[in-house]
Amino acid sequence: MSSRTRARGMKAAGVHTVHIPRQRGRRRAQPFVIVVPEQPSLTREFAGWVGRMLWRHRGALAPTGLAVFALAAAGVLHAVAPWIGLVLAALAAGPAVWVLLMQRRRPGTGSALAWRIGLAALVTLAGGWLAAAAGFGPLTGPLGWLWLLLWGTAQTVWLIVRRTH
Repeated sequence: MSSRTRARGMKAAGVHTVHIPRQRGRRRAQPFVIVVPEQPSLTREFAGWVGRMLWRHRGALAPTGLAVFALAAAGVLHAVAPWIGLVLAALAAGPAVWVLLMQRRRPGTGSALAWRIGLAALVTLAGGWLAAAAGFGPLTGPLGWLWLLLWGTAQTVWLIVRRTH
């Protein structure tokens, strides 16, 4: 093995040192030294596996990303302007109005009506949570548990709807 590719001195476990000789035309320049680990660490392997799984199933995890974003946004809104909770509380009634308008324009019966009412109730509850979290803090009192319940419900409904369509 050439001295250019062989580790000098004490050899660390699983590490190769490669010395690249000086380039022509550069006087008194130090050579480049590249240290390359032989195998990635177990932590690096696990982090890569988790990242690949999250990326592969990113469509199925959309409610999770939205829930984490809502939690962070509620925290920022509470810190910056807690009064915004009053504005969000007024907007939380929007899905109930939507159900009434949809029933008037395109009357639904059976499962269509049940889905409309269920989704409107879920979105109204989520809007109410966002309003309360922006006003009082996202983890104050039962708001943390309510966030967890809303996230689990939304994720479950999302997975069921994606399977059937």
